[in-house]
Amino acid sequence: MADNDQLIIEAGRTEKHYWKDLWRYRELFYILSWRDIKVRYKQTVVGALWSVARPLVTMVIFTLVFSKLANMGTDSGSSPYAIMVFAALLPWQFFSNALTEASNSLLSNTNLISKVYFPRLIIPTASVITSLIDFLISLLLMAVMMMFYRFVPDWHIVFMPFFLLLAFLCSMGIGLWLTALNVKYRDFRYIVPFIVQFGLYISPVGFSSARVPEKYRILYNFNPMVGIIDGFRWCILGRNNPFPQQSLLISIAITFFFLWLGIYQFRKMEKTFADLI
Repeated sequence: MADNDQLIIEAGRTEKHYWKDLWRYRELFYILSWRDIKVRYKQTVVGALWSVARPLVTMVIFTLVFSKLANMGTDSGSSPYAIMVFAALLPWQFFSNALTEASNSLLSNTNLISKVYFPRLIIPTASVITSLIDFLISLLLMAVMMMFYRFVPDWHIVFMPFFLLLAFLCSMGIGLWLTALNVKYRDFRYIVPFIVQFGLYISPVGFSSARVPEKYRILYNFNPMVGIIDGFRWCILGRNNPFPQQSLLISIAITFFFLWLGIYQFRKMEKTFADLI
């Protein structure tokens, strides 16, 4: 075995080699990601179509409730309301799926954690990666909807990967924090679904954030998903939707705060995971 392939474990020196071990164990990351993708749709009747059904049904419900019953319509000029809603569902579904999967990832891999050494950070990261598959499937559905409505996005669409990366970092940061807490306090397995459900209604998914009164706008923007959702709408709806400068800056700041907090809390508790599980 070559020197650069050797795994070195030194008592009290885990910090020295931890981040190098993440790279050394990259194949385990690929294996866990592929396993989670297969397990998600194993023994299901319609398989990956669940990734289409969930956002589609949510979009229909939001369209009926906000557009038809509440008569809120759209603040995006000539953009169809259904596309406005689905543009928000793309990052929200990714965030909610990634957060749910990451928060339960360690408890779902108890045998692996208790028997062999590897950087535990790999497990929640791999679970977040699998949510990208659902995102890509939903993105294809968005393309079909655009063809149906004869809606063509403009050049702003090229910035979508940036906002997707921001959604990834946001879900990763909050997910790592909740993952570590979920190992020690099992009550969090019941709190996470509530957070996701509550977050759906306080995020501008079924309506435009422009509907929020100006005096509450800054406070509302402290929800990190506001800037991300507004950013996706700006990418897809283009000139019909203003660039979310204020909400984006706040989202970036809060995302990196939670990313730091998540990594810090995770690394702080990582040594006790095997004992707690």
